[in-house]
Amino acid sequence: MSLLDTPIENAPRISRRIVPALKHLGIKTIRDILFHFPARYDDFSNLQKISDVKIGDTVTISGAIKKISLHRTARKHMALVEAVISDDSGSLKAIWFNQPFLARNLRVGDVVNLSGKIARGPKGIYLQGPAYEKITNNKWQMANGGGIHTGGLVAIYPETRGLTSRWFRFLVKTFIDQRKFIVDPLPADLRKKHNLQDIQAAIKIIHFPQSKKEPVEARRRFVFEELLLIQLRALHARAELKQHQAPEILLDLELLKKFVNSLPFALTDAQRRSIWEIVKDIEKSKPMNRLLEGDVGSGKTVVAAAAALLASRAGFKTVFMAPTEILAHQHYETLQKILKSFNIKIGVLTSSKKIAEGSDIIVGTHALIQKDVVFKNLGLVIVDEQHRFGVAQRAALARGYSGWLPHFLSMSATPIPRTLALTIYGDLDLSILDEMPKSRKRVITRIIEPGKRNETYQLIRSEVRTGRQVFVICPRIEPPLTNSESGANKRINESAFRSWEVRAVKDEYKKLSEIIFPEFKIGMLHGKLKSKEKEAVMKEFKSGEIDILVSTSVVEVGVDIPNATIMMIEGAERFGLAQLHQFRGRIGRGIEQSYCFLFPTEDGMVTRRLRAVVDAKNGFELAEQDLKIRGPGNMFGTEQWGVSDMALTAITDPVLVREVRLAALEFAREDPALSCAPELKRKLEEMEKRGLYRPSNFAKHIRILQNYWKVRSTTGLPVGLYMRSRISTSWKTMDQFA
Repeated sequence: MSLLDTPIENAPRISRRIVPALKHLGIKTIRDILFHFPARYDDFSNLQKISDVKIGDTVTISGAIKKISLHRTARKHMALVEAVISDDSGSLKAIWFNQPFLARNLRVGDVVNLSGKIARGPKGIYLQGPAYEKITNNKWQMANGGGIHTGGLVAIYPETRGLTSRWFRFLVKTFIDQRKFIVDPLPADLRKKHNLQDIQAAIKIIHFPQSKKEPVEARRRFVFEELLLIQLRALHARAELKQHQAPEILLDLELLKKFVNSLPFALTDAQRRSIWEIVKDIEKSKPMNRLLEGDVGSGKTVVAAAAALLASRAGFKTVFMAPTEILAHQHYETLQKILKSFNIKIGVLTSSKKIAEGSDIIVGTHALIQKDVVFKNLGLVIVDEQHRFGVAQRAALARGYSGWLPHFLSMSATPIPRTLALTIYGDLDLSILDEMPKSRKRVITRIIEPGKRNETYQLIRSEVRTGRQVFVICPRIEPPLTNSESGANKRINESAFRSWEVRAVKDEYKKLSEIIFPEFKIGMLHGKLKSKEKEAVMKEFKSGEIDILVSTSVVEVGVDIPNATIMMIEGAERFGLAQLHQFRGRIGRGIEQSYCFLFPTEDGMVTRRLRAVVDAKNGFELAEQDLKIRGPGNMFGTEQWGVSDMALTAITDPVLVREVRLAALEFAREDPALSCAPELKRKLEEMEKRGLYRPSNFAKHIRILQNYWKVRSTTGLPVGLYMRSRISTSWKTMDQFA
């Protein structure tokens, strides 16, 4: 009888005590237990005689318990269990801390396997906190817990308070036979073609592998399935998008040439290529759905401006959405500069600014997503730093009642490895700005030791005296409160004490302005300031009235101060690599050499991550390093997509990604209804219902958002477009408007 869908609280052999812990991990049924895969494995395959063990070795020994005792340490009164285990070659002591129950579970005479690390103590070598397993002839015990905690590869699971990997291995062993009721979503011919295990074998192998190779093959099978579902959903989304109409924004080649020639700098080849890809998309009657990815300072805004200019001249409005008010105003000012000779009316809409009537391009923040905001002839939606917005928010910007969908361009300055972009954003076409303007110098990045802080201050002083400006970034707005400040005693609480050394904006502002740099004008910026206050501070900094700006991470993206040449980051190890790279991207925008100084906290270690920031030549290289250090889920916050970390490890295997994509394309071509793979179809429909793997294209979300955002567009094309003669678009390269 199948117990797969039995709730864990009703399942046999599951203690009520661990039910809350299981639910905390998202485990609700027996099926969920089987699909809660190990995070890693401990290798206890090195079975040794006691006489052969050496300090530092990770070993498994087998022997009888000759002595066991429980006592407490003198200083910390900590429970300490000591046991002596013997085999035919000798004896060895095993020590466990804070596990007093072991003195009851293990008894003199028990034959056990112990797996752990050999350490040196004041009285000789010992086995440090080993995993243990009784060797027994009891058939039920052998079937439901024997042989899974020591010896060979032992699964270590994602844990939570109240649930250890040992407990979880027991649960998996208890219900592993339920796998025979699981229907494999991958057809047999597909598994054979791609050399994949069937699901029942893979489940057993991934939990209880017999060799190091086995779990690799089992994971490959599950990764293949998950990526296949993602790719199938993306292909279905593309097909759905093709069912909708979009306004044809015709290519005006002369206008585009004029725009390029009006720029005070030369476009890079990557910018030319990306503009061409975009303009060829928006002249079609099907909605564009494109991601423009480029490193900080690679010139994404100019590329987007070219598309917005064409849309405006064709009679359509463009919405340009940014994640923060600072960045929205930045884009507004940039667009004003580069489009000033084209008589384009640009408006801005934020929580503190109202939209200008009759604007051709509307720049804004979340304030654009309001029920009373009405856009007519919305033809193009541009979203900057799109990974900062939820899927529903992006969809809300890209819907209308006109009978067409506007074209959609998403921009990201977070360099994403191409295989990851194709995995997560499989429904989006990809344009990559993979080169920087030739005029930009590489920012020199250094990790500053505490003893060299004064030297750095002297460099800052000399830079400011020559007219340059400086950013100082702090992780906190203000220092943690002591209990005395909240009416309690004078001791600092534990969490506050741990972060006491982390510098705060308000304290740093006071110290720099009163002690370190009293001769300079210091400014302060953080998220608690009102919008008008932030705007005033940034205006002063841009105009040069402020020499040094002390800020939190609110300047992480988009702020453009060409005169700033130094970025000083306090508590640098507290920021992610992507954040640090974004901070560094705020400088080096002029012709002068720029410097980024990373200051770890006084007791902070110089980690691999900080070294990676120093060594990486560009954002794409840094992204690859971040991927190796932290893993894709932590790096990109991919839990919002419902994509497992295990599946995202495939981005280090582009061959597998390509293999899966070809399999998905074959399904789309030969069996789009998935009639030959009913279980795969069921899983796809279930994921769509639950919102998992839902791609970033916006057509699917129209029905969901009909009552959320009222955007009305006039029906039909504007008269001016009918009068405009069609311009030939037979050119295949960007040379025509270079």
